[in-house]
Amino acid sequence: MTYDLIIFDWDGTLVDSTQRIVDSMQRAAHEVGLPVVADSVIQNIIGLGLPEALKTVWPSIQAEQMPTMTAAYARFFVSDSQVDMDFFDGVPNLLDTLQTSGRQLAVATGKSRKGLDRMLRDMQIGSYFAATRCADETRSKPHPQMLHELLQELNVAPERALMVGDTSYDLDMANAAGMHSVAMSHGAHNEQVLMACRPQALCHSIDELNQWIQTHG
Repeated sequence: MTYDLIIFDWDGTLVDSTQRIVDSMQRAAHEVGLPVVADSVIQNIIGLGLPEALKTVWPSIQAEQMPTMTAAYARFFVSDSQVDMDFFDGVPNLLDTLQTSGRQLAVATGKSRKGLDRMLRDMQIGSYFAATRCADETRSKPHPQMLHELLQELNVAPERALMVGDTSYDLDMANAAGMHSVAMSHGAHNEQVLMACRPQALCHSIDELNQWIQTHG
């Protein structure tokens, strides 16, 4: 199988941001006065759209708390977190290799449009991607709508596209869209959870992913 389109999740797949998300969410919750939860509870919802994530972690959150919590989380994540964030090792080389080989690249993320655009600009990586889709402009993962929209925009059949992600939400979304997937073990969800979603492969590093794509896709 040759994949004409590789669609990446963002947080926990290309960017090592899992702990920054957890830290920012915990600090925002403390500021807003929401109950304390374990870090693992927050890590488990990474990949969902922010409204869905907040309602999952704090089912009793009130409607009037949502804008305050969203703003606090964004502030901590962008400028006030003490946790560093960068690409996983090998990401620039991976994207260069795939683009040079003639494949189209895209992003399907639970981030907001504003948040993704800021990171694409600040990390100087936006030129690699032919299209991107965010949770606040379509349906949240694991619903397949964002993949359907990317496939339609880029005129690629599901069987010619590959989804790469670090959570069950990414892999379940790919299954629902009729696409193959590869799981990354270096992100939010553990290997047992990922393998239950039946990806084509489980990769432990970006270099391993690169090699798998060159060999199988």
